[in-house]
Formats: sequence, C-alpha cells, structure tokens
Amino acid sequence: MPCYRVIVRGKVQGVGYRAFAKAQADSLSLAGWCRNLPVGHVEITVKGAESEMAKFITALKKGPSKARVNVVSVEPAKDCDEYTKFEIKHK
Repeated sequence: MPCYRVIVRGKVQGVGYRAFAKAQADSLSLAGWCRNLPVGHVEITVKGAESEMAKFITALKKGPSKARVNVVSVEPAKDCDEYTKFEIKHK
C-alpha cells in the first residue's frame, strides 16, 4: 500500500483540522497519524489504497470550514507498516 507524508500549510491549527483529517481518514479506512508542528503547519503520515488516498488528499486541500489551506505538500514516506488505524498525536 502506498504511504505518504503530507504537510498542510495555512490557517490549520486551532480550527479542528486534525479532527477533520482523522474523520476523513477513518471514513476512507486509511491508517497513520497527524500532528501540529511548531511552525503552524499540520504533518500527516498516511497509508491506504491509492483511490482512497486521492480522495483524502482532495479533502485535505479543502479542510474544515474554519481552516484556510494554502499549500498541501505530498511526498512518499517509508515505514508505514506499523499503522493499523489513524490517530492524532499530541506531541
């Protein structure tokens, strides 16, 4: 299964973005995690079926209603085999 590291830039902290990402991932049966970065971005590592990943990335570009997404960067990631569900990291 493909695995990606995603960085979301914009107004994405304090607006429910991580909860939004988790809900989207759960609805698409994707696994991985997300967390806030000190610089104000959200980092996501996610794995799953390619067709579902495309839907997830599309949703991330929109975000929840209070968010303002400027850039979504996606790159291949490694070592995603350990993830069986999607979770929010708090550190």
